[in-house]
Amino acid sequence: MDKKKAVDDIEPGPAPSRSVDKFGFIKPEQGSSPDGISKSRSIHEREREERRIRKWRKMIGVGGSDWKHYVRRNPHVVKRRIRKGIPDCLRGLVWQLLSGSRDLLLMNPGVYETLVIYETSASELEIIRDISRTFPSHIFFQKRHGPGQRSLYNVLKAYSVYDRDVGYVQGMGFLAGLLLLYMSEEDAFWLLVALLKGAVHAPMEGLYQAGLPLVQQYLCQFEKLVIEQMPKLGQHFIDEMINPSMYASQWFITVFSYSFPFHLTLRVWDVFLCEGIKVVFQVGLALLRFCHDELVKLPFEKLLHAFRNFPEEATDPDVLLPLAFTFKVSNRLVELEKEYQKKMEGSNASTSTKRSQPLKSKTFSRIGSRAFASSTNSEK
Repeated sequence: MDKKKAVDDIEPGPAPSRSVDKFGFIKPEQGSSPDGISKSRSIHEREREERRIRKWRKMIGVGGSDWKHYVRRNPHVVKRRIRKGIPDCLRGLVWQLLSGSRDLLLMNPGVYETLVIYETSASELEIIRDISRTFPSHIFFQKRHGPGQRSLYNVLKAYSVYDRDVGYVQGMGFLAGLLLLYMSEEDAFWLLVALLKGAVHAPMEGLYQAGLPLVQQYLCQFEKLVIEQMPKLGQHFIDEMINPSMYASQWFITVFSYSFPFHLTLRVWDVFLCEGIKVVFQVGLALLRFCHDELVKLPFEKLLHAFRNFPEEATDPDVLLPLAFTFKVSNRLVELEKEYQKKMEGSNASTSTKRSQPLKSKTFSRIGSRAFASSTNSEK
């Protein structure tokens, strides 16, 4: 992450002449297809998918015109269908409708263009350095200075100007990159704004602010949930001195868009945009539960390896997500958040009484005070 190579000095990934999977990723020369889907589909399966798409189109309406009305009338139907997976051809539109980003776009005409063309960002060199590290095996992002890398740069640069308190952090590239595979630059930008500012669910900006305060909170909550839901495994982690920061940080920072099979990532995002951050906790718990019997036997080093190499069956969304939904965590997360905040307030009060002199605050180069007034439209 700290290498200083400019994007010009980084060689592109595998040659684009190699075959790609249904999502646009270069297929490995050996092994199973990373999209987890058989090439040959029966006529029955295709017909079933076409019926599913027709149901979704009827639910959405032209350009999303019927969406809000349908959601108000049939919220449980919408939730059930989303948990089964949004049809890929409609995913980009539905994600925008779920996140509230479509409304932000309509309320802020011309803002994205201004940010990209007329503003400068202190994070531009950082963004350029990291561009080629985002989905490097996807054909859209492989060409140096190609349309994918240019679009990714524009979105990340625009956000770093729009919200200078957050600026740019490397993990944001995977969020923006994922969105760009399903929508235009401007649509991806406003969905990123909707997520970080909390247009529908709790704001995520704390995952990327200096000190990563929300990451620290989520990891603390997750550790408690592991101990409560799987006491034997939780105790084993304590004995082996394993804490969630060693394996779960990127789960929260990238919402499972880094290092997991793409077909799983998409299904997680479908539900995440509908139900919020609790889904990341549920999926994380499900991964540990699925591998529980093996994990409790492993020593420290092998545990770290296991966290980076979950078995293929553990990342099958049709297996993992139903397991994830068995974890009812919403109320407990609220309680754990209150406990964490109380603990932090006590810690801060204790620290302040020990100071004989006030400490000078550090100035971070990527932090500034200016933000567009329109950004308040998306804040909770």
